[in-house]
Amino acid sequence: MKNNWQIYRYESLTSTNDEIKKFCAEPKRRPVVQTRFQTAGRGRRGRTWQSLDGNLFFSAATEFPIKDLGVLVLISGLSVLQTVRFFAPNADIKLKWPNDVLLNDAKVSGILLEKGPQDYIIIGIGVNTAQSPHTSDMLYPVTSLHEADINVTADDFLQRFLTIFNMYLELYATGNITQIRRQWLENAKGLGQPLQVCQDNRKQTGVFHGIDENGALLLENNNGISKILVGDVFYIEKKKDE
Repeated sequence: MKNNWQIYRYESLTSTNDEIKKFCAEPKRRPVVQTRFQTAGRGRRGRTWQSLDGNLFFSAATEFPIKDLGVLVLISGLSVLQTVRFFAPNADIKLKWPNDVLLNDAKVSGILLEKGPQDYIIIGIGVNTAQSPHTSDMLYPVTSLHEADINVTADDFLQRFLTIFNMYLELYATGNITQIRRQWLENAKGLGQPLQVCQDNRKQTGVFHGIDENGALLLENNNGISKILVGDVFYIEKKKDE
């Protein structure tokens, strides 16, 4: 698959996910919207995404079957992870279900997928390339590539990401979803370990058994194996004497 993305760059936008919609009016286009600052960036479940100078904020739009949206989540996370590995092969980089990327056990990237016009799916991605936000309302520790001595510009990261993203889209197009799922699991944090999943006012605890073919989390406990479609994951640390 050719790396035929058309990149539109801006100094400031409210949200790259919102801006990119106007480029999806015609089929077969592959737009990418990048901005230096977002004034109303958003993450999963209505949370805000802080805009710090030097970080990467972009959205890509591609035609993709809505029935396989979960596979596109896996592809997006893997593409960010492999991009970090390209610049830092020995980095301690992991995937946190459903769509976060962890560096040294702290969040370095978040991904938000939304339904776009026509058959487009919009993939919004933020990567802390230069610095990380540190506020009291963070659900999970955060970090940046720079803090881990991985020095890469936002533009260079984006270009490499698109090349790797194309590779995974080609795997999908040729029917290799099993390979995508396997690679995601090989890089997942906490597989086979206890964790807690928070869904609004409900909390479930169990063992991270894996993901199904659509990317749903499989949680195993005394009630069997449950499929989790949406939620926030928190890892349960084992006691030292266990």
